[in-house]
Amino acid sequence: MASQRARPGRIRTRCITTHPTGKGTHLPRTPLNLNESLHSGKGKPYNPQQVQGCIREILGKYSNGFWVSKLPQIYRELYKQDMPTEAIKDLETWTHICTVEKTCSSNPSELLLYPAKGQTTTSSPPPILNPNSTSAPVPNSNTPTNKPVQSPTQKSPPSTHLTHSGSCSPQTTTSSSSSPSPPSSPATLSPDLKLKLEELLVKYPNGLWAHALPKLFQDTYKFKLPGHVLENLHRLSDICTIDYPMPDNPKRAILYKGSSSGGGGGVEDENCNRRKSSASVEELRVRQELGRRLSNHAVPSLQIPKEEYPSVLVVEATNTNGVIIRYIGKGYSQAQESMEDEMRVFYRVDQSSPTPLSSPSSGQLVAVRAEEEEEEILRAQVCEVMTDQVKVHFVDHGFSEVISKTKVFELHEKFFQLPFQATKCKLAGLKPFCQEPAVLKKFETMASGKILLAEIIERGQTPVVVLYDTSQDDDVNINAACMKALQDKTLASLSQVNSTYMNVTVRSVCSDGTIYCQLPSRGLSKLNEILEKIETCFHSQVTSEFLVSRPFCGKGCLARYKGKWSRVEITNMHGSRVLDILFIDVGVQASVEVFELREIPPPFLRDLMAIPPQAVKCCLADLAVSVGSWTPDVVQWLREKVLNTTDCSMKVAKVDETKRCIYVHLFTDKNFQDPARSLNHQMAQSDLFKQQPDVFLTSHSPAKISTTTLSSKTPSTGDYTNGSPTSTSSPAKPHLRRVLSGPRGGNKTTTRPLETPSPPSSSLQLPPLLEFPPAGSNIDVYVSVACHPGHFVLQPWRDMYKLVVLMGEMILYYNKTEEKPLNIEKNQIYAAKVENSWHRVLVKGVLTNGLVSVYELDYGKHELVSCTKLRPLIKEFRQLPFQAITAQLAGLKPRQWSEEAAIVFRNHVEKKPLVAQLEAVQEATNPWDRKLMVFLVDTSQEERDIWVHDIMAEFAEELTNEL
Repeated sequence: MASQRARPGRIRTRCITTHPTGKGTHLPRTPLNLNESLHSGKGKPYNPQQVQGCIREILGKYSNGFWVSKLPQIYRELYKQDMPTEAIKDLETWTHICTVEKTCSSNPSELLLYPAKGQTTTSSPPPILNPNSTSAPVPNSNTPTNKPVQSPTQKSPPSTHLTHSGSCSPQTTTSSSSSPSPPSSPATLSPDLKLKLEELLVKYPNGLWAHALPKLFQDTYKFKLPGHVLENLHRLSDICTIDYPMPDNPKRAILYKGSSSGGGGGVEDENCNRRKSSASVEELRVRQELGRRLSNHAVPSLQIPKEEYPSVLVVEATNTNGVIIRYIGKGYSQAQESMEDEMRVFYRVDQSSPTPLSSPSSGQLVAVRAEEEEEEILRAQVCEVMTDQVKVHFVDHGFSEVISKTKVFELHEKFFQLPFQATKCKLAGLKPFCQEPAVLKKFETMASGKILLAEIIERGQTPVVVLYDTSQDDDVNINAACMKALQDKTLASLSQVNSTYMNVTVRSVCSDGTIYCQLPSRGLSKLNEILEKIETCFHSQVTSEFLVSRPFCGKGCLARYKGKWSRVEITNMHGSRVLDILFIDVGVQASVEVFELREIPPPFLRDLMAIPPQAVKCCLADLAVSVGSWTPDVVQWLREKVLNTTDCSMKVAKVDETKRCIYVHLFTDKNFQDPARSLNHQMAQSDLFKQQPDVFLTSHSPAKISTTTLSSKTPSTGDYTNGSPTSTSSPAKPHLRRVLSGPRGGNKTTTRPLETPSPPSSSLQLPPLLEFPPAGSNIDVYVSVACHPGHFVLQPWRDMYKLVVLMGEMILYYNKTEEKPLNIEKNQIYAAKVENSWHRVLVKGVLTNGLVSVYELDYGKHELVSCTKLRPLIKEFRQLPFQAITAQLAGLKPRQWSEEAAIVFRNHVEKKPLVAQLEAVQEATNPWDRKLMVFLVDTSQEERDIWVHDIMAEFAEELTNEL
């Protein structure tokens, strides 16, 4: 084996739990020079405290950050006044309010705005704790931490540990006896702080673990719980009862709403039995003894799975805010099955079987023999004790039953180790309609008893989720389907064969020839009336409560269209900042930033949800050329005819229910009795379809639009004013994996290349090269592609947020553009649309069937895309170095790796954050041909670092011995 570099100490990597381009990363945009005045002349005096308060409120909504240039616009919309010019210049000095940061662009005036450091959770990793320190971090419900442990002694001396940058630093050893004492704290807590803590405890009548307070407090009130609160729990005794169920561990305290002293009043214990507040000595002794006994049988809390999309079994729902589910997979359903198999053996019916429990008590955990299947033994909790029967709740299955006392047994302590598997979740977006009969009936039909995919929108004691049924060809968003159950069908735009309509408005014409119309209806009249009221509401109220802070696929909200607020549905998410929306009443699709959206004001929510989408999908009937084969000239001709006409009429020729489309004869006047006057007839008789009949466009979707005011870098975030589409891109159905982090497949659409030449992309310079540290240094990396030890692709962690920003900018920029003829050349750089995202790519080959083979320069993947999906890569998107780095594993002899070995390697490294110890750099003329030789180290294990080349060397040796 090749000699390997000495391994100093336990290698620490950043605390990474998800791909950095997924949800939860910084997603800011659009620049402004803080030293430039927005208006001529000297800035006017202003009240800094007032402006700082407003900015703090804005950053509370946009904790992922945004571009400074967007601040005046957001400020004006929220507070109905211009932001003082001088305040823009002062932002950099307000470090207690915000953090100003420069981006990767070559333009030094591009600045990002974030909440002040330490005030919000970002994708940046937390500092690494000293392995010997007695202090432990409070678990974060969003990202579990990697706990550092001592390095293996054979790998390093204990006096140093290796940081992610590769430098050795002294390692301070701290024992519990020398642990620094907490800072001095106020003698009493402020009334406001106590009030907030009381509000939290009211939400948890069954008690709240004290160590959960900091995260819950910050999530609820948007500022940190003072550190001295947990160090001085006794100061809360006037607002809550403090219980220590594990006497050996005083830090494990449970807080109950109520009072522990005073006035002869009583409090209720966890079993809701009234008792006097002055307990006898004997009662205290019994309770202490019970606490010791129960401490050995404490059931751990159920942890939400780390993955973003866990599988769940839906048990039942009587309320969408409390859907009972069970997580499926290792550590959850599989662990439960193993435990129940063991219980079946332990409580088997024979002479050694345990005897039934003589006197079960309310709240007691027990083992119960199932009524129907005598072999089944399940864990349960006693709810109610009757004469001969007991009502129990099966804690792993989520339902209750009344059973005979003879089937109840004492639960052995070894069955206390697995958390209760039945848990609850909330359905995102359905809180106002959580008990609506139509919603619950729809949910029962679509979800109950099924295994679904759950997208976790918000982690907490009761997670907020979007459920998807992935068993069909198209993924079904259960939340969105339940919302549609609220629609009043009598308000829909009904269409029947041979029916005629006047006063038809054509809202959009797609690139494939599909048109979206609004027909006169009661629903349309009611919609316009409500939207007018919402306009008035937004103009009159100064509040941030309508900002959309938690977007998700299928969510209904509002965005501006032609200067007015219009209903939209979020169709796709690109991280947490950029998203695709569909204007459901006009059939227009757009890519926007999250701050452009508004929540529907509660007074209008129910009425708006009752109105079905008013955009009717239409195709022109009796045309020889079908939809999808229209040339740009034909599309433009039709747009000019109908988009500026307010008095169209149409006659329905056919209704296609499967495609949800009607075929019509369209007229630009009211003379629909004469077929010769229809646009269908005019197009059929013209030469429009005789020009470029072989051009095949691929969009079969609502129009894609963007803003009319565009900079050379990105579209502005102004109103949507153009009803015509500006892209042939088809809006795909919502993907369950985030587009920036999920797997991407090639586009299989077949097209022929367009002939008109354009300047080759080589006329623009390439980005600068990635810089690497000296040999022997450590780099935090993410392995995006792994073929085998001789070939895999790394992405440097440090610039991941910059890649997220770049891809968001590319989506906003390229989704506004029409397809234009492009002369595609091999070995040139372009922007290409792969699924729903735009990527920087290298063209590897141009095929005769209209497909292009491309290499994603930031992800290291090879794809096949249609030639119509390529655009020139403009200068602004050539500033960040290409992020994909080809590499091979050091410490191994070159060999031909078998498929089995490749699978083992892939399972250990692909889609994982690791530490790469740099061995050598192989330079090349082109940046995509450079190659690294590295050791890969997995530092996620508590006990030890895992050096991947050791695993592969052992595997190769085993194969050699077998041969």
